[in-house]
Amino acid sequence: MHDFKLYALSRVAARPETKVTTDSGYQGIHKIHQNSVLPKKNTKKKKLTKEEKMSNRDIARERIVAEHVVGAIKRFRIVSDKYRNRRKRFGLRFNLIAGICNFELDH
Repeated sequence: MHDFKLYALSRVAARPETKVTTDSGYQGIHKIHQNSVLPKKNTKKKKLTKEEKMSNRDIARERIVAEHVVGAIKRFRIVSDKYRNRRKRFGLRFNLIAGICNFELDH
């Protein structure tokens, strides 16, 4: 399932004052969350201006930290593969993995 569809179906409510920085796959997030930042997309008819490219680069700089954390969590394969253990312990195991990833970030 696509990330934005998952986000819309989950009904995770971000506070209105929270800034949500997303990638271009989240087209339409402004309807759900007003304080969201989305990079501009290039089209065949309309090329991006230098200002739009710089804006996209700034957005990417903000997002890269979160993308690296997601990649670190996916290395443990608890999120990227089918979870085959007891659902009851999923939260505990995920929290342990998040703790390990946070420890790596600090050191």
